[in-house]
Amino acid sequence: MTGALRRLRALPLRSRLALLVATAVAVAVAAVAASCWFVTRAQLEQQMDASLRSSKVDARYLSDLYNYCQGTSPLPPQSFTGYTVQLIDSQGTVCIAPKKAALKVSPADIAVAEGTQHDALHSARNENGTRMRVHTYAVWQISPAPGGTTGSIAVSIARPMSEINEPLSTLAWVLLVVSGIGVIGAGAAGLWVARTGLRPVDELTEAVEHVARTEDLTVRIPVEGEDEIARLSSSFNSMTASLASSRDRQAQLIADAGHELRTPLTSLRTNIELLARSDDTGRAIPPDDRKALMKSVKAQMTELASLIGDLQELARPDAANPGPLQVVGLHDIASTALERARLRGPELTIRADLTPWYVRGEPAALERAVVNVLDNAVKFSPPRGAIEVALRNGELTVRDHGPGIPAEELPHVFERFWRSPSARQLPGSGLGLSIVARTVQQSGGAVDLRPAEKGDGTVASVRLPGAPQPPPGL
Repeated sequence: MTGALRRLRALPLRSRLALLVATAVAVAVAAVAASCWFVTRAQLEQQMDASLRSSKVDARYLSDLYNYCQGTSPLPPQSFTGYTVQLIDSQGTVCIAPKKAALKVSPADIAVAEGTQHDALHSARNENGTRMRVHTYAVWQISPAPGGTTGSIAVSIARPMSEINEPLSTLAWVLLVVSGIGVIGAGAAGLWVARTGLRPVDELTEAVEHVARTEDLTVRIPVEGEDEIARLSSSFNSMTASLASSRDRQAQLIADAGHELRTPLTSLRTNIELLARSDDTGRAIPPDDRKALMKSVKAQMTELASLIGDLQELARPDAANPGPLQVVGLHDIASTALERARLRGPELTIRADLTPWYVRGEPAALERAVVNVLDNAVKFSPPRGAIEVALRNGELTVRDHGPGIPAEELPHVFERFWRSPSARQLPGSGLGLSIVARTVQQSGGAVDLRPAEKGDGTVASVRLPGAPQPPPGL
């Protein structure tokens, strides 16, 4: 059994489907054919029994047959064509016409002759071994009987079972041939259905093999209908589209990162080459110029370190699956971020109005997001400018008084490495707001930038779901 199952699993899917369909049809056809054969046999037997019960031998013929058996008179021609007729007395003695094979007498026949049973219906074999269907009924008076007496006698009427068996045999052969044709046709139909039904699977297999061989993610499978195959094709198309988009974003990230890294590296190399040439040639650089070069080197190194940190933040493995979430106070995170912002812009006036608000998120990621928003405000604020920070009902707003962002540039501010043309001369990697958007979205919130309602500047709004009170037990 195990070997058969192993061989079955080794067959192609379409062959297994065709085999299963043919097997199922064969079982169904066999069940129907057997039922038909048994029902037909039962009907034929009932018809024969009814015919035997309704057939009665003429009393004169019975009298003549009895006299013939007693040797008192010749037997006239029999009028029951196709029937075997014999007489049975209470001692089991049989009287039958000449050239007829006597039937085996059963106890039921003797009981009918004795008068203890009305009639009997059974099967028996004659002297030639032919199987017969026999109906025996009582004949109480036979007249004239030898010596003028009457006798208690039963008469048996029999017909050969071949009248049923031969049609049944023919029917069995017909059913066998029809069943065989049906099974073969079912197997062919099953193979055709399997090939037709699995054609989309073949196309999907070819597409997957093509993608594995060529890494071409532009392959799409036509989706027809709404069945499982169509859903599978649609899912494959969605998967390849997602993979293609992911690969494009990855390529774009690498290209953008390379472009952004090239600027500080080029400037850093230029400054270092100037310092090295000064040492090699012995021509000292004026102190003010040397001080400016060192300051530029430090600035480029700081920018390079910041860019690498932002890239690591975007590429870290748990970026799509943040760590365990905790209930933290957004107002506490904002307070910590404000202290860092005041250190970076000591000449700025930063006013804060923070009401308690507790959210569920990753503390380190949320703090980095708030710091990035405040750094963005510090960077674009004019000297000795002001920044207003407020936290009310789960919405953290940071308003600066800088030049603002043109309306046509607002849709791009959260894209990776995007920087406003007016801000390209300022330090930064263009990744800060992208990190903010990703962190806030992972916490179930939303972030946007909009122009200030009055005056110049921009308002950054971060909305996070939460509550003004911490959960019990925190």
